[in-house]
Amino acid sequence: MKRIKFLFIFLFPLILSSCSDFLDVSDELAEQRDYESIFNSPTDTRRWLMDVYLGIPDPSDMHASNGYKHPWPILSDEIDLNAQANDWNLEIITPSHFRANRWGGLWQRVRQANIFLERAHVIPKSGDADYIDDVELVYLKAQARFFRAYYHYLLFELYGPIPVITESADPDNTKIDYARNSVDEVVQFIYNELTDIADDLRDPDLSAESTLAIPTKGTALALRAKLMVYAASPLYNGGYANALKVTNKDGKRLFPDYDATKWQKALDACQSFIDYAESGNYDLYIEYDGLGNIDADKSIYELHNFYNSEIIFARSSVNWGNVVSQSGLDGVSIPRGARGGTQSTGKIAILQELVDDFFMIDGLPIDESPLYSETGFTTNASEDQTGKTEAGTFKMYINREPRFYQCVFFNGRRWHIGNEQIWFNKGGNSDNRVPSHAKSGYVSYKRINRTVYNQGSHPRSLYRPGVLMRLAEFYLLYAEALNEVNPNDGRVLDYVDKIRERAGIPLLANIKPEIKGNRELQREAIRAEMRVELATEGQRYFDVRRWMIAGNEPGKGGQGGNFHGMDMEATTLEGFYTRTIIEERRWDESMYFAPIPIEEIQNSKLLVQNPGYN
Repeated sequence: MKRIKFLFIFLFPLILSSCSDFLDVSDELAEQRDYESIFNSPTDTRRWLMDVYLGIPDPSDMHASNGYKHPWPILSDEIDLNAQANDWNLEIITPSHFRANRWGGLWQRVRQANIFLERAHVIPKSGDADYIDDVELVYLKAQARFFRAYYHYLLFELYGPIPVITESADPDNTKIDYARNSVDEVVQFIYNELTDIADDLRDPDLSAESTLAIPTKGTALALRAKLMVYAASPLYNGGYANALKVTNKDGKRLFPDYDATKWQKALDACQSFIDYAESGNYDLYIEYDGLGNIDADKSIYELHNFYNSEIIFARSSVNWGNVVSQSGLDGVSIPRGARGGTQSTGKIAILQELVDDFFMIDGLPIDESPLYSETGFTTNASEDQTGKTEAGTFKMYINREPRFYQCVFFNGRRWHIGNEQIWFNKGGNSDNRVPSHAKSGYVSYKRINRTVYNQGSHPRSLYRPGVLMRLAEFYLLYAEALNEVNPNDGRVLDYVDKIRERAGIPLLANIKPEIKGNRELQREAIRAEMRVELATEGQRYFDVRRWMIAGNEPGKGGQGGNFHGMDMEATTLEGFYTRTIIEERRWDESMYFAPIPIEEIQNSKLLVQNPGYN
């Protein structure tokens, strides 16, 4: 245990360093010394493993232009990023131009993991010198195998079938070439790896925030469950007709025909994780008020701002940006008219399509709830049953569910620091008179910290978890798998309702009992819940693709076509609240998968391209 604690203490301050610092370490280890001397040193052996950790995505940086950060909400029907020369969704994606590419960097980490697995060994104890015994070695290698599997998974979800690489090939050896493995082979490899190492990893330590990025048994079981849900979903399971034609150059098919039994395999994997989670390892994060009632607002806000028992895997204590330098999510989300806002901030805008998908406080969608109106303004704050708005609020924004208020900052709302009322309409303090403005008339409010501010005793920046996996998502994946296997299973709605209860809205079992047992209606309910519960967390991009609904019209999962916001050009306040096209996005079927970079295809005799990119 002493050795493991030493690893934790040593590992995480370095994980928080810049990538360039790590690359310097890696270069020093790889180029200035030979492998034998590196792996005969306990310290350098552990340092090598730390380099493997560098592929963990950073969910704090939504406006970064690469696939190792968090561009996915911008590339889906959630967010519009108004940044000059950064209109991602207006670009034509080609093998030579896809800024969210993950290909090269993750394969580098896979290679680092393979080198570690091939060369790390027991270093016997000698006097007071540091050492690595067989217990620690098993643990270190389990971490390396986890990340090798995880990085294969991250490549798989973006590109589809990929090569499975388990050897440390020399990148300078031009004779080395790899063909793509099939979907089933990739899934089986990742599944086997996660199964083999699960018991060699530790159970989650709910008292230690510094260990969040260290994979645990729960992390492995959760990733395995999500993998199997992906494998059962239409995109990977016979639903993409163009992909069924893709073969390697030797004629080997890469995509399988539909196999209904894959949903049972997905359910088995989900069940294994749920059983583990509910054995005292994870819980939904819930805060209560003084009367013992669920405080939905506090629960939703603190979930992403503090270490808690819902988090399965996270990039530990990520720096979410400095409000002085206007970097990261905290800095760029501040409306221009709020304290700390500038002409360069307030540009991460929520799309109207996402605004419309949040439920009302009665738990119903806006087109089913008698509480919803898009006509006029409140004359009294009491018209809003939530108590979250003041008189004069446009009625579209009253009586909405707590997750809406935690995610969407709308016109006329007051900023949390300074209490300024923010106006996006023409002539307002955050209107479109500067290039970097919120084009939709909404600013993204979720996951930002409400204590950071460039004045007085407020922190200018704040480290906190960058959540990559949390229990709520896996409750919904579990419900999805249950529904596909047996829609009459009462647990389908039970697990959706666990999420709704924490969110402070009525249970589906109570307000929509007619959907029970109906696979299609329950499927729609699960997807609607995923849409709002996981909003802007980066999953939507992949969900609409695996479900193969990305070709639908906007508002129904579609990722192309006309997307809307409020009318920023209207000269009256009333006119501002008119749904207006703010962006026409391109979509075609090739975009179900990302293209493999053109240089990889050109340099390989075996790699074949994804459909639609040849």
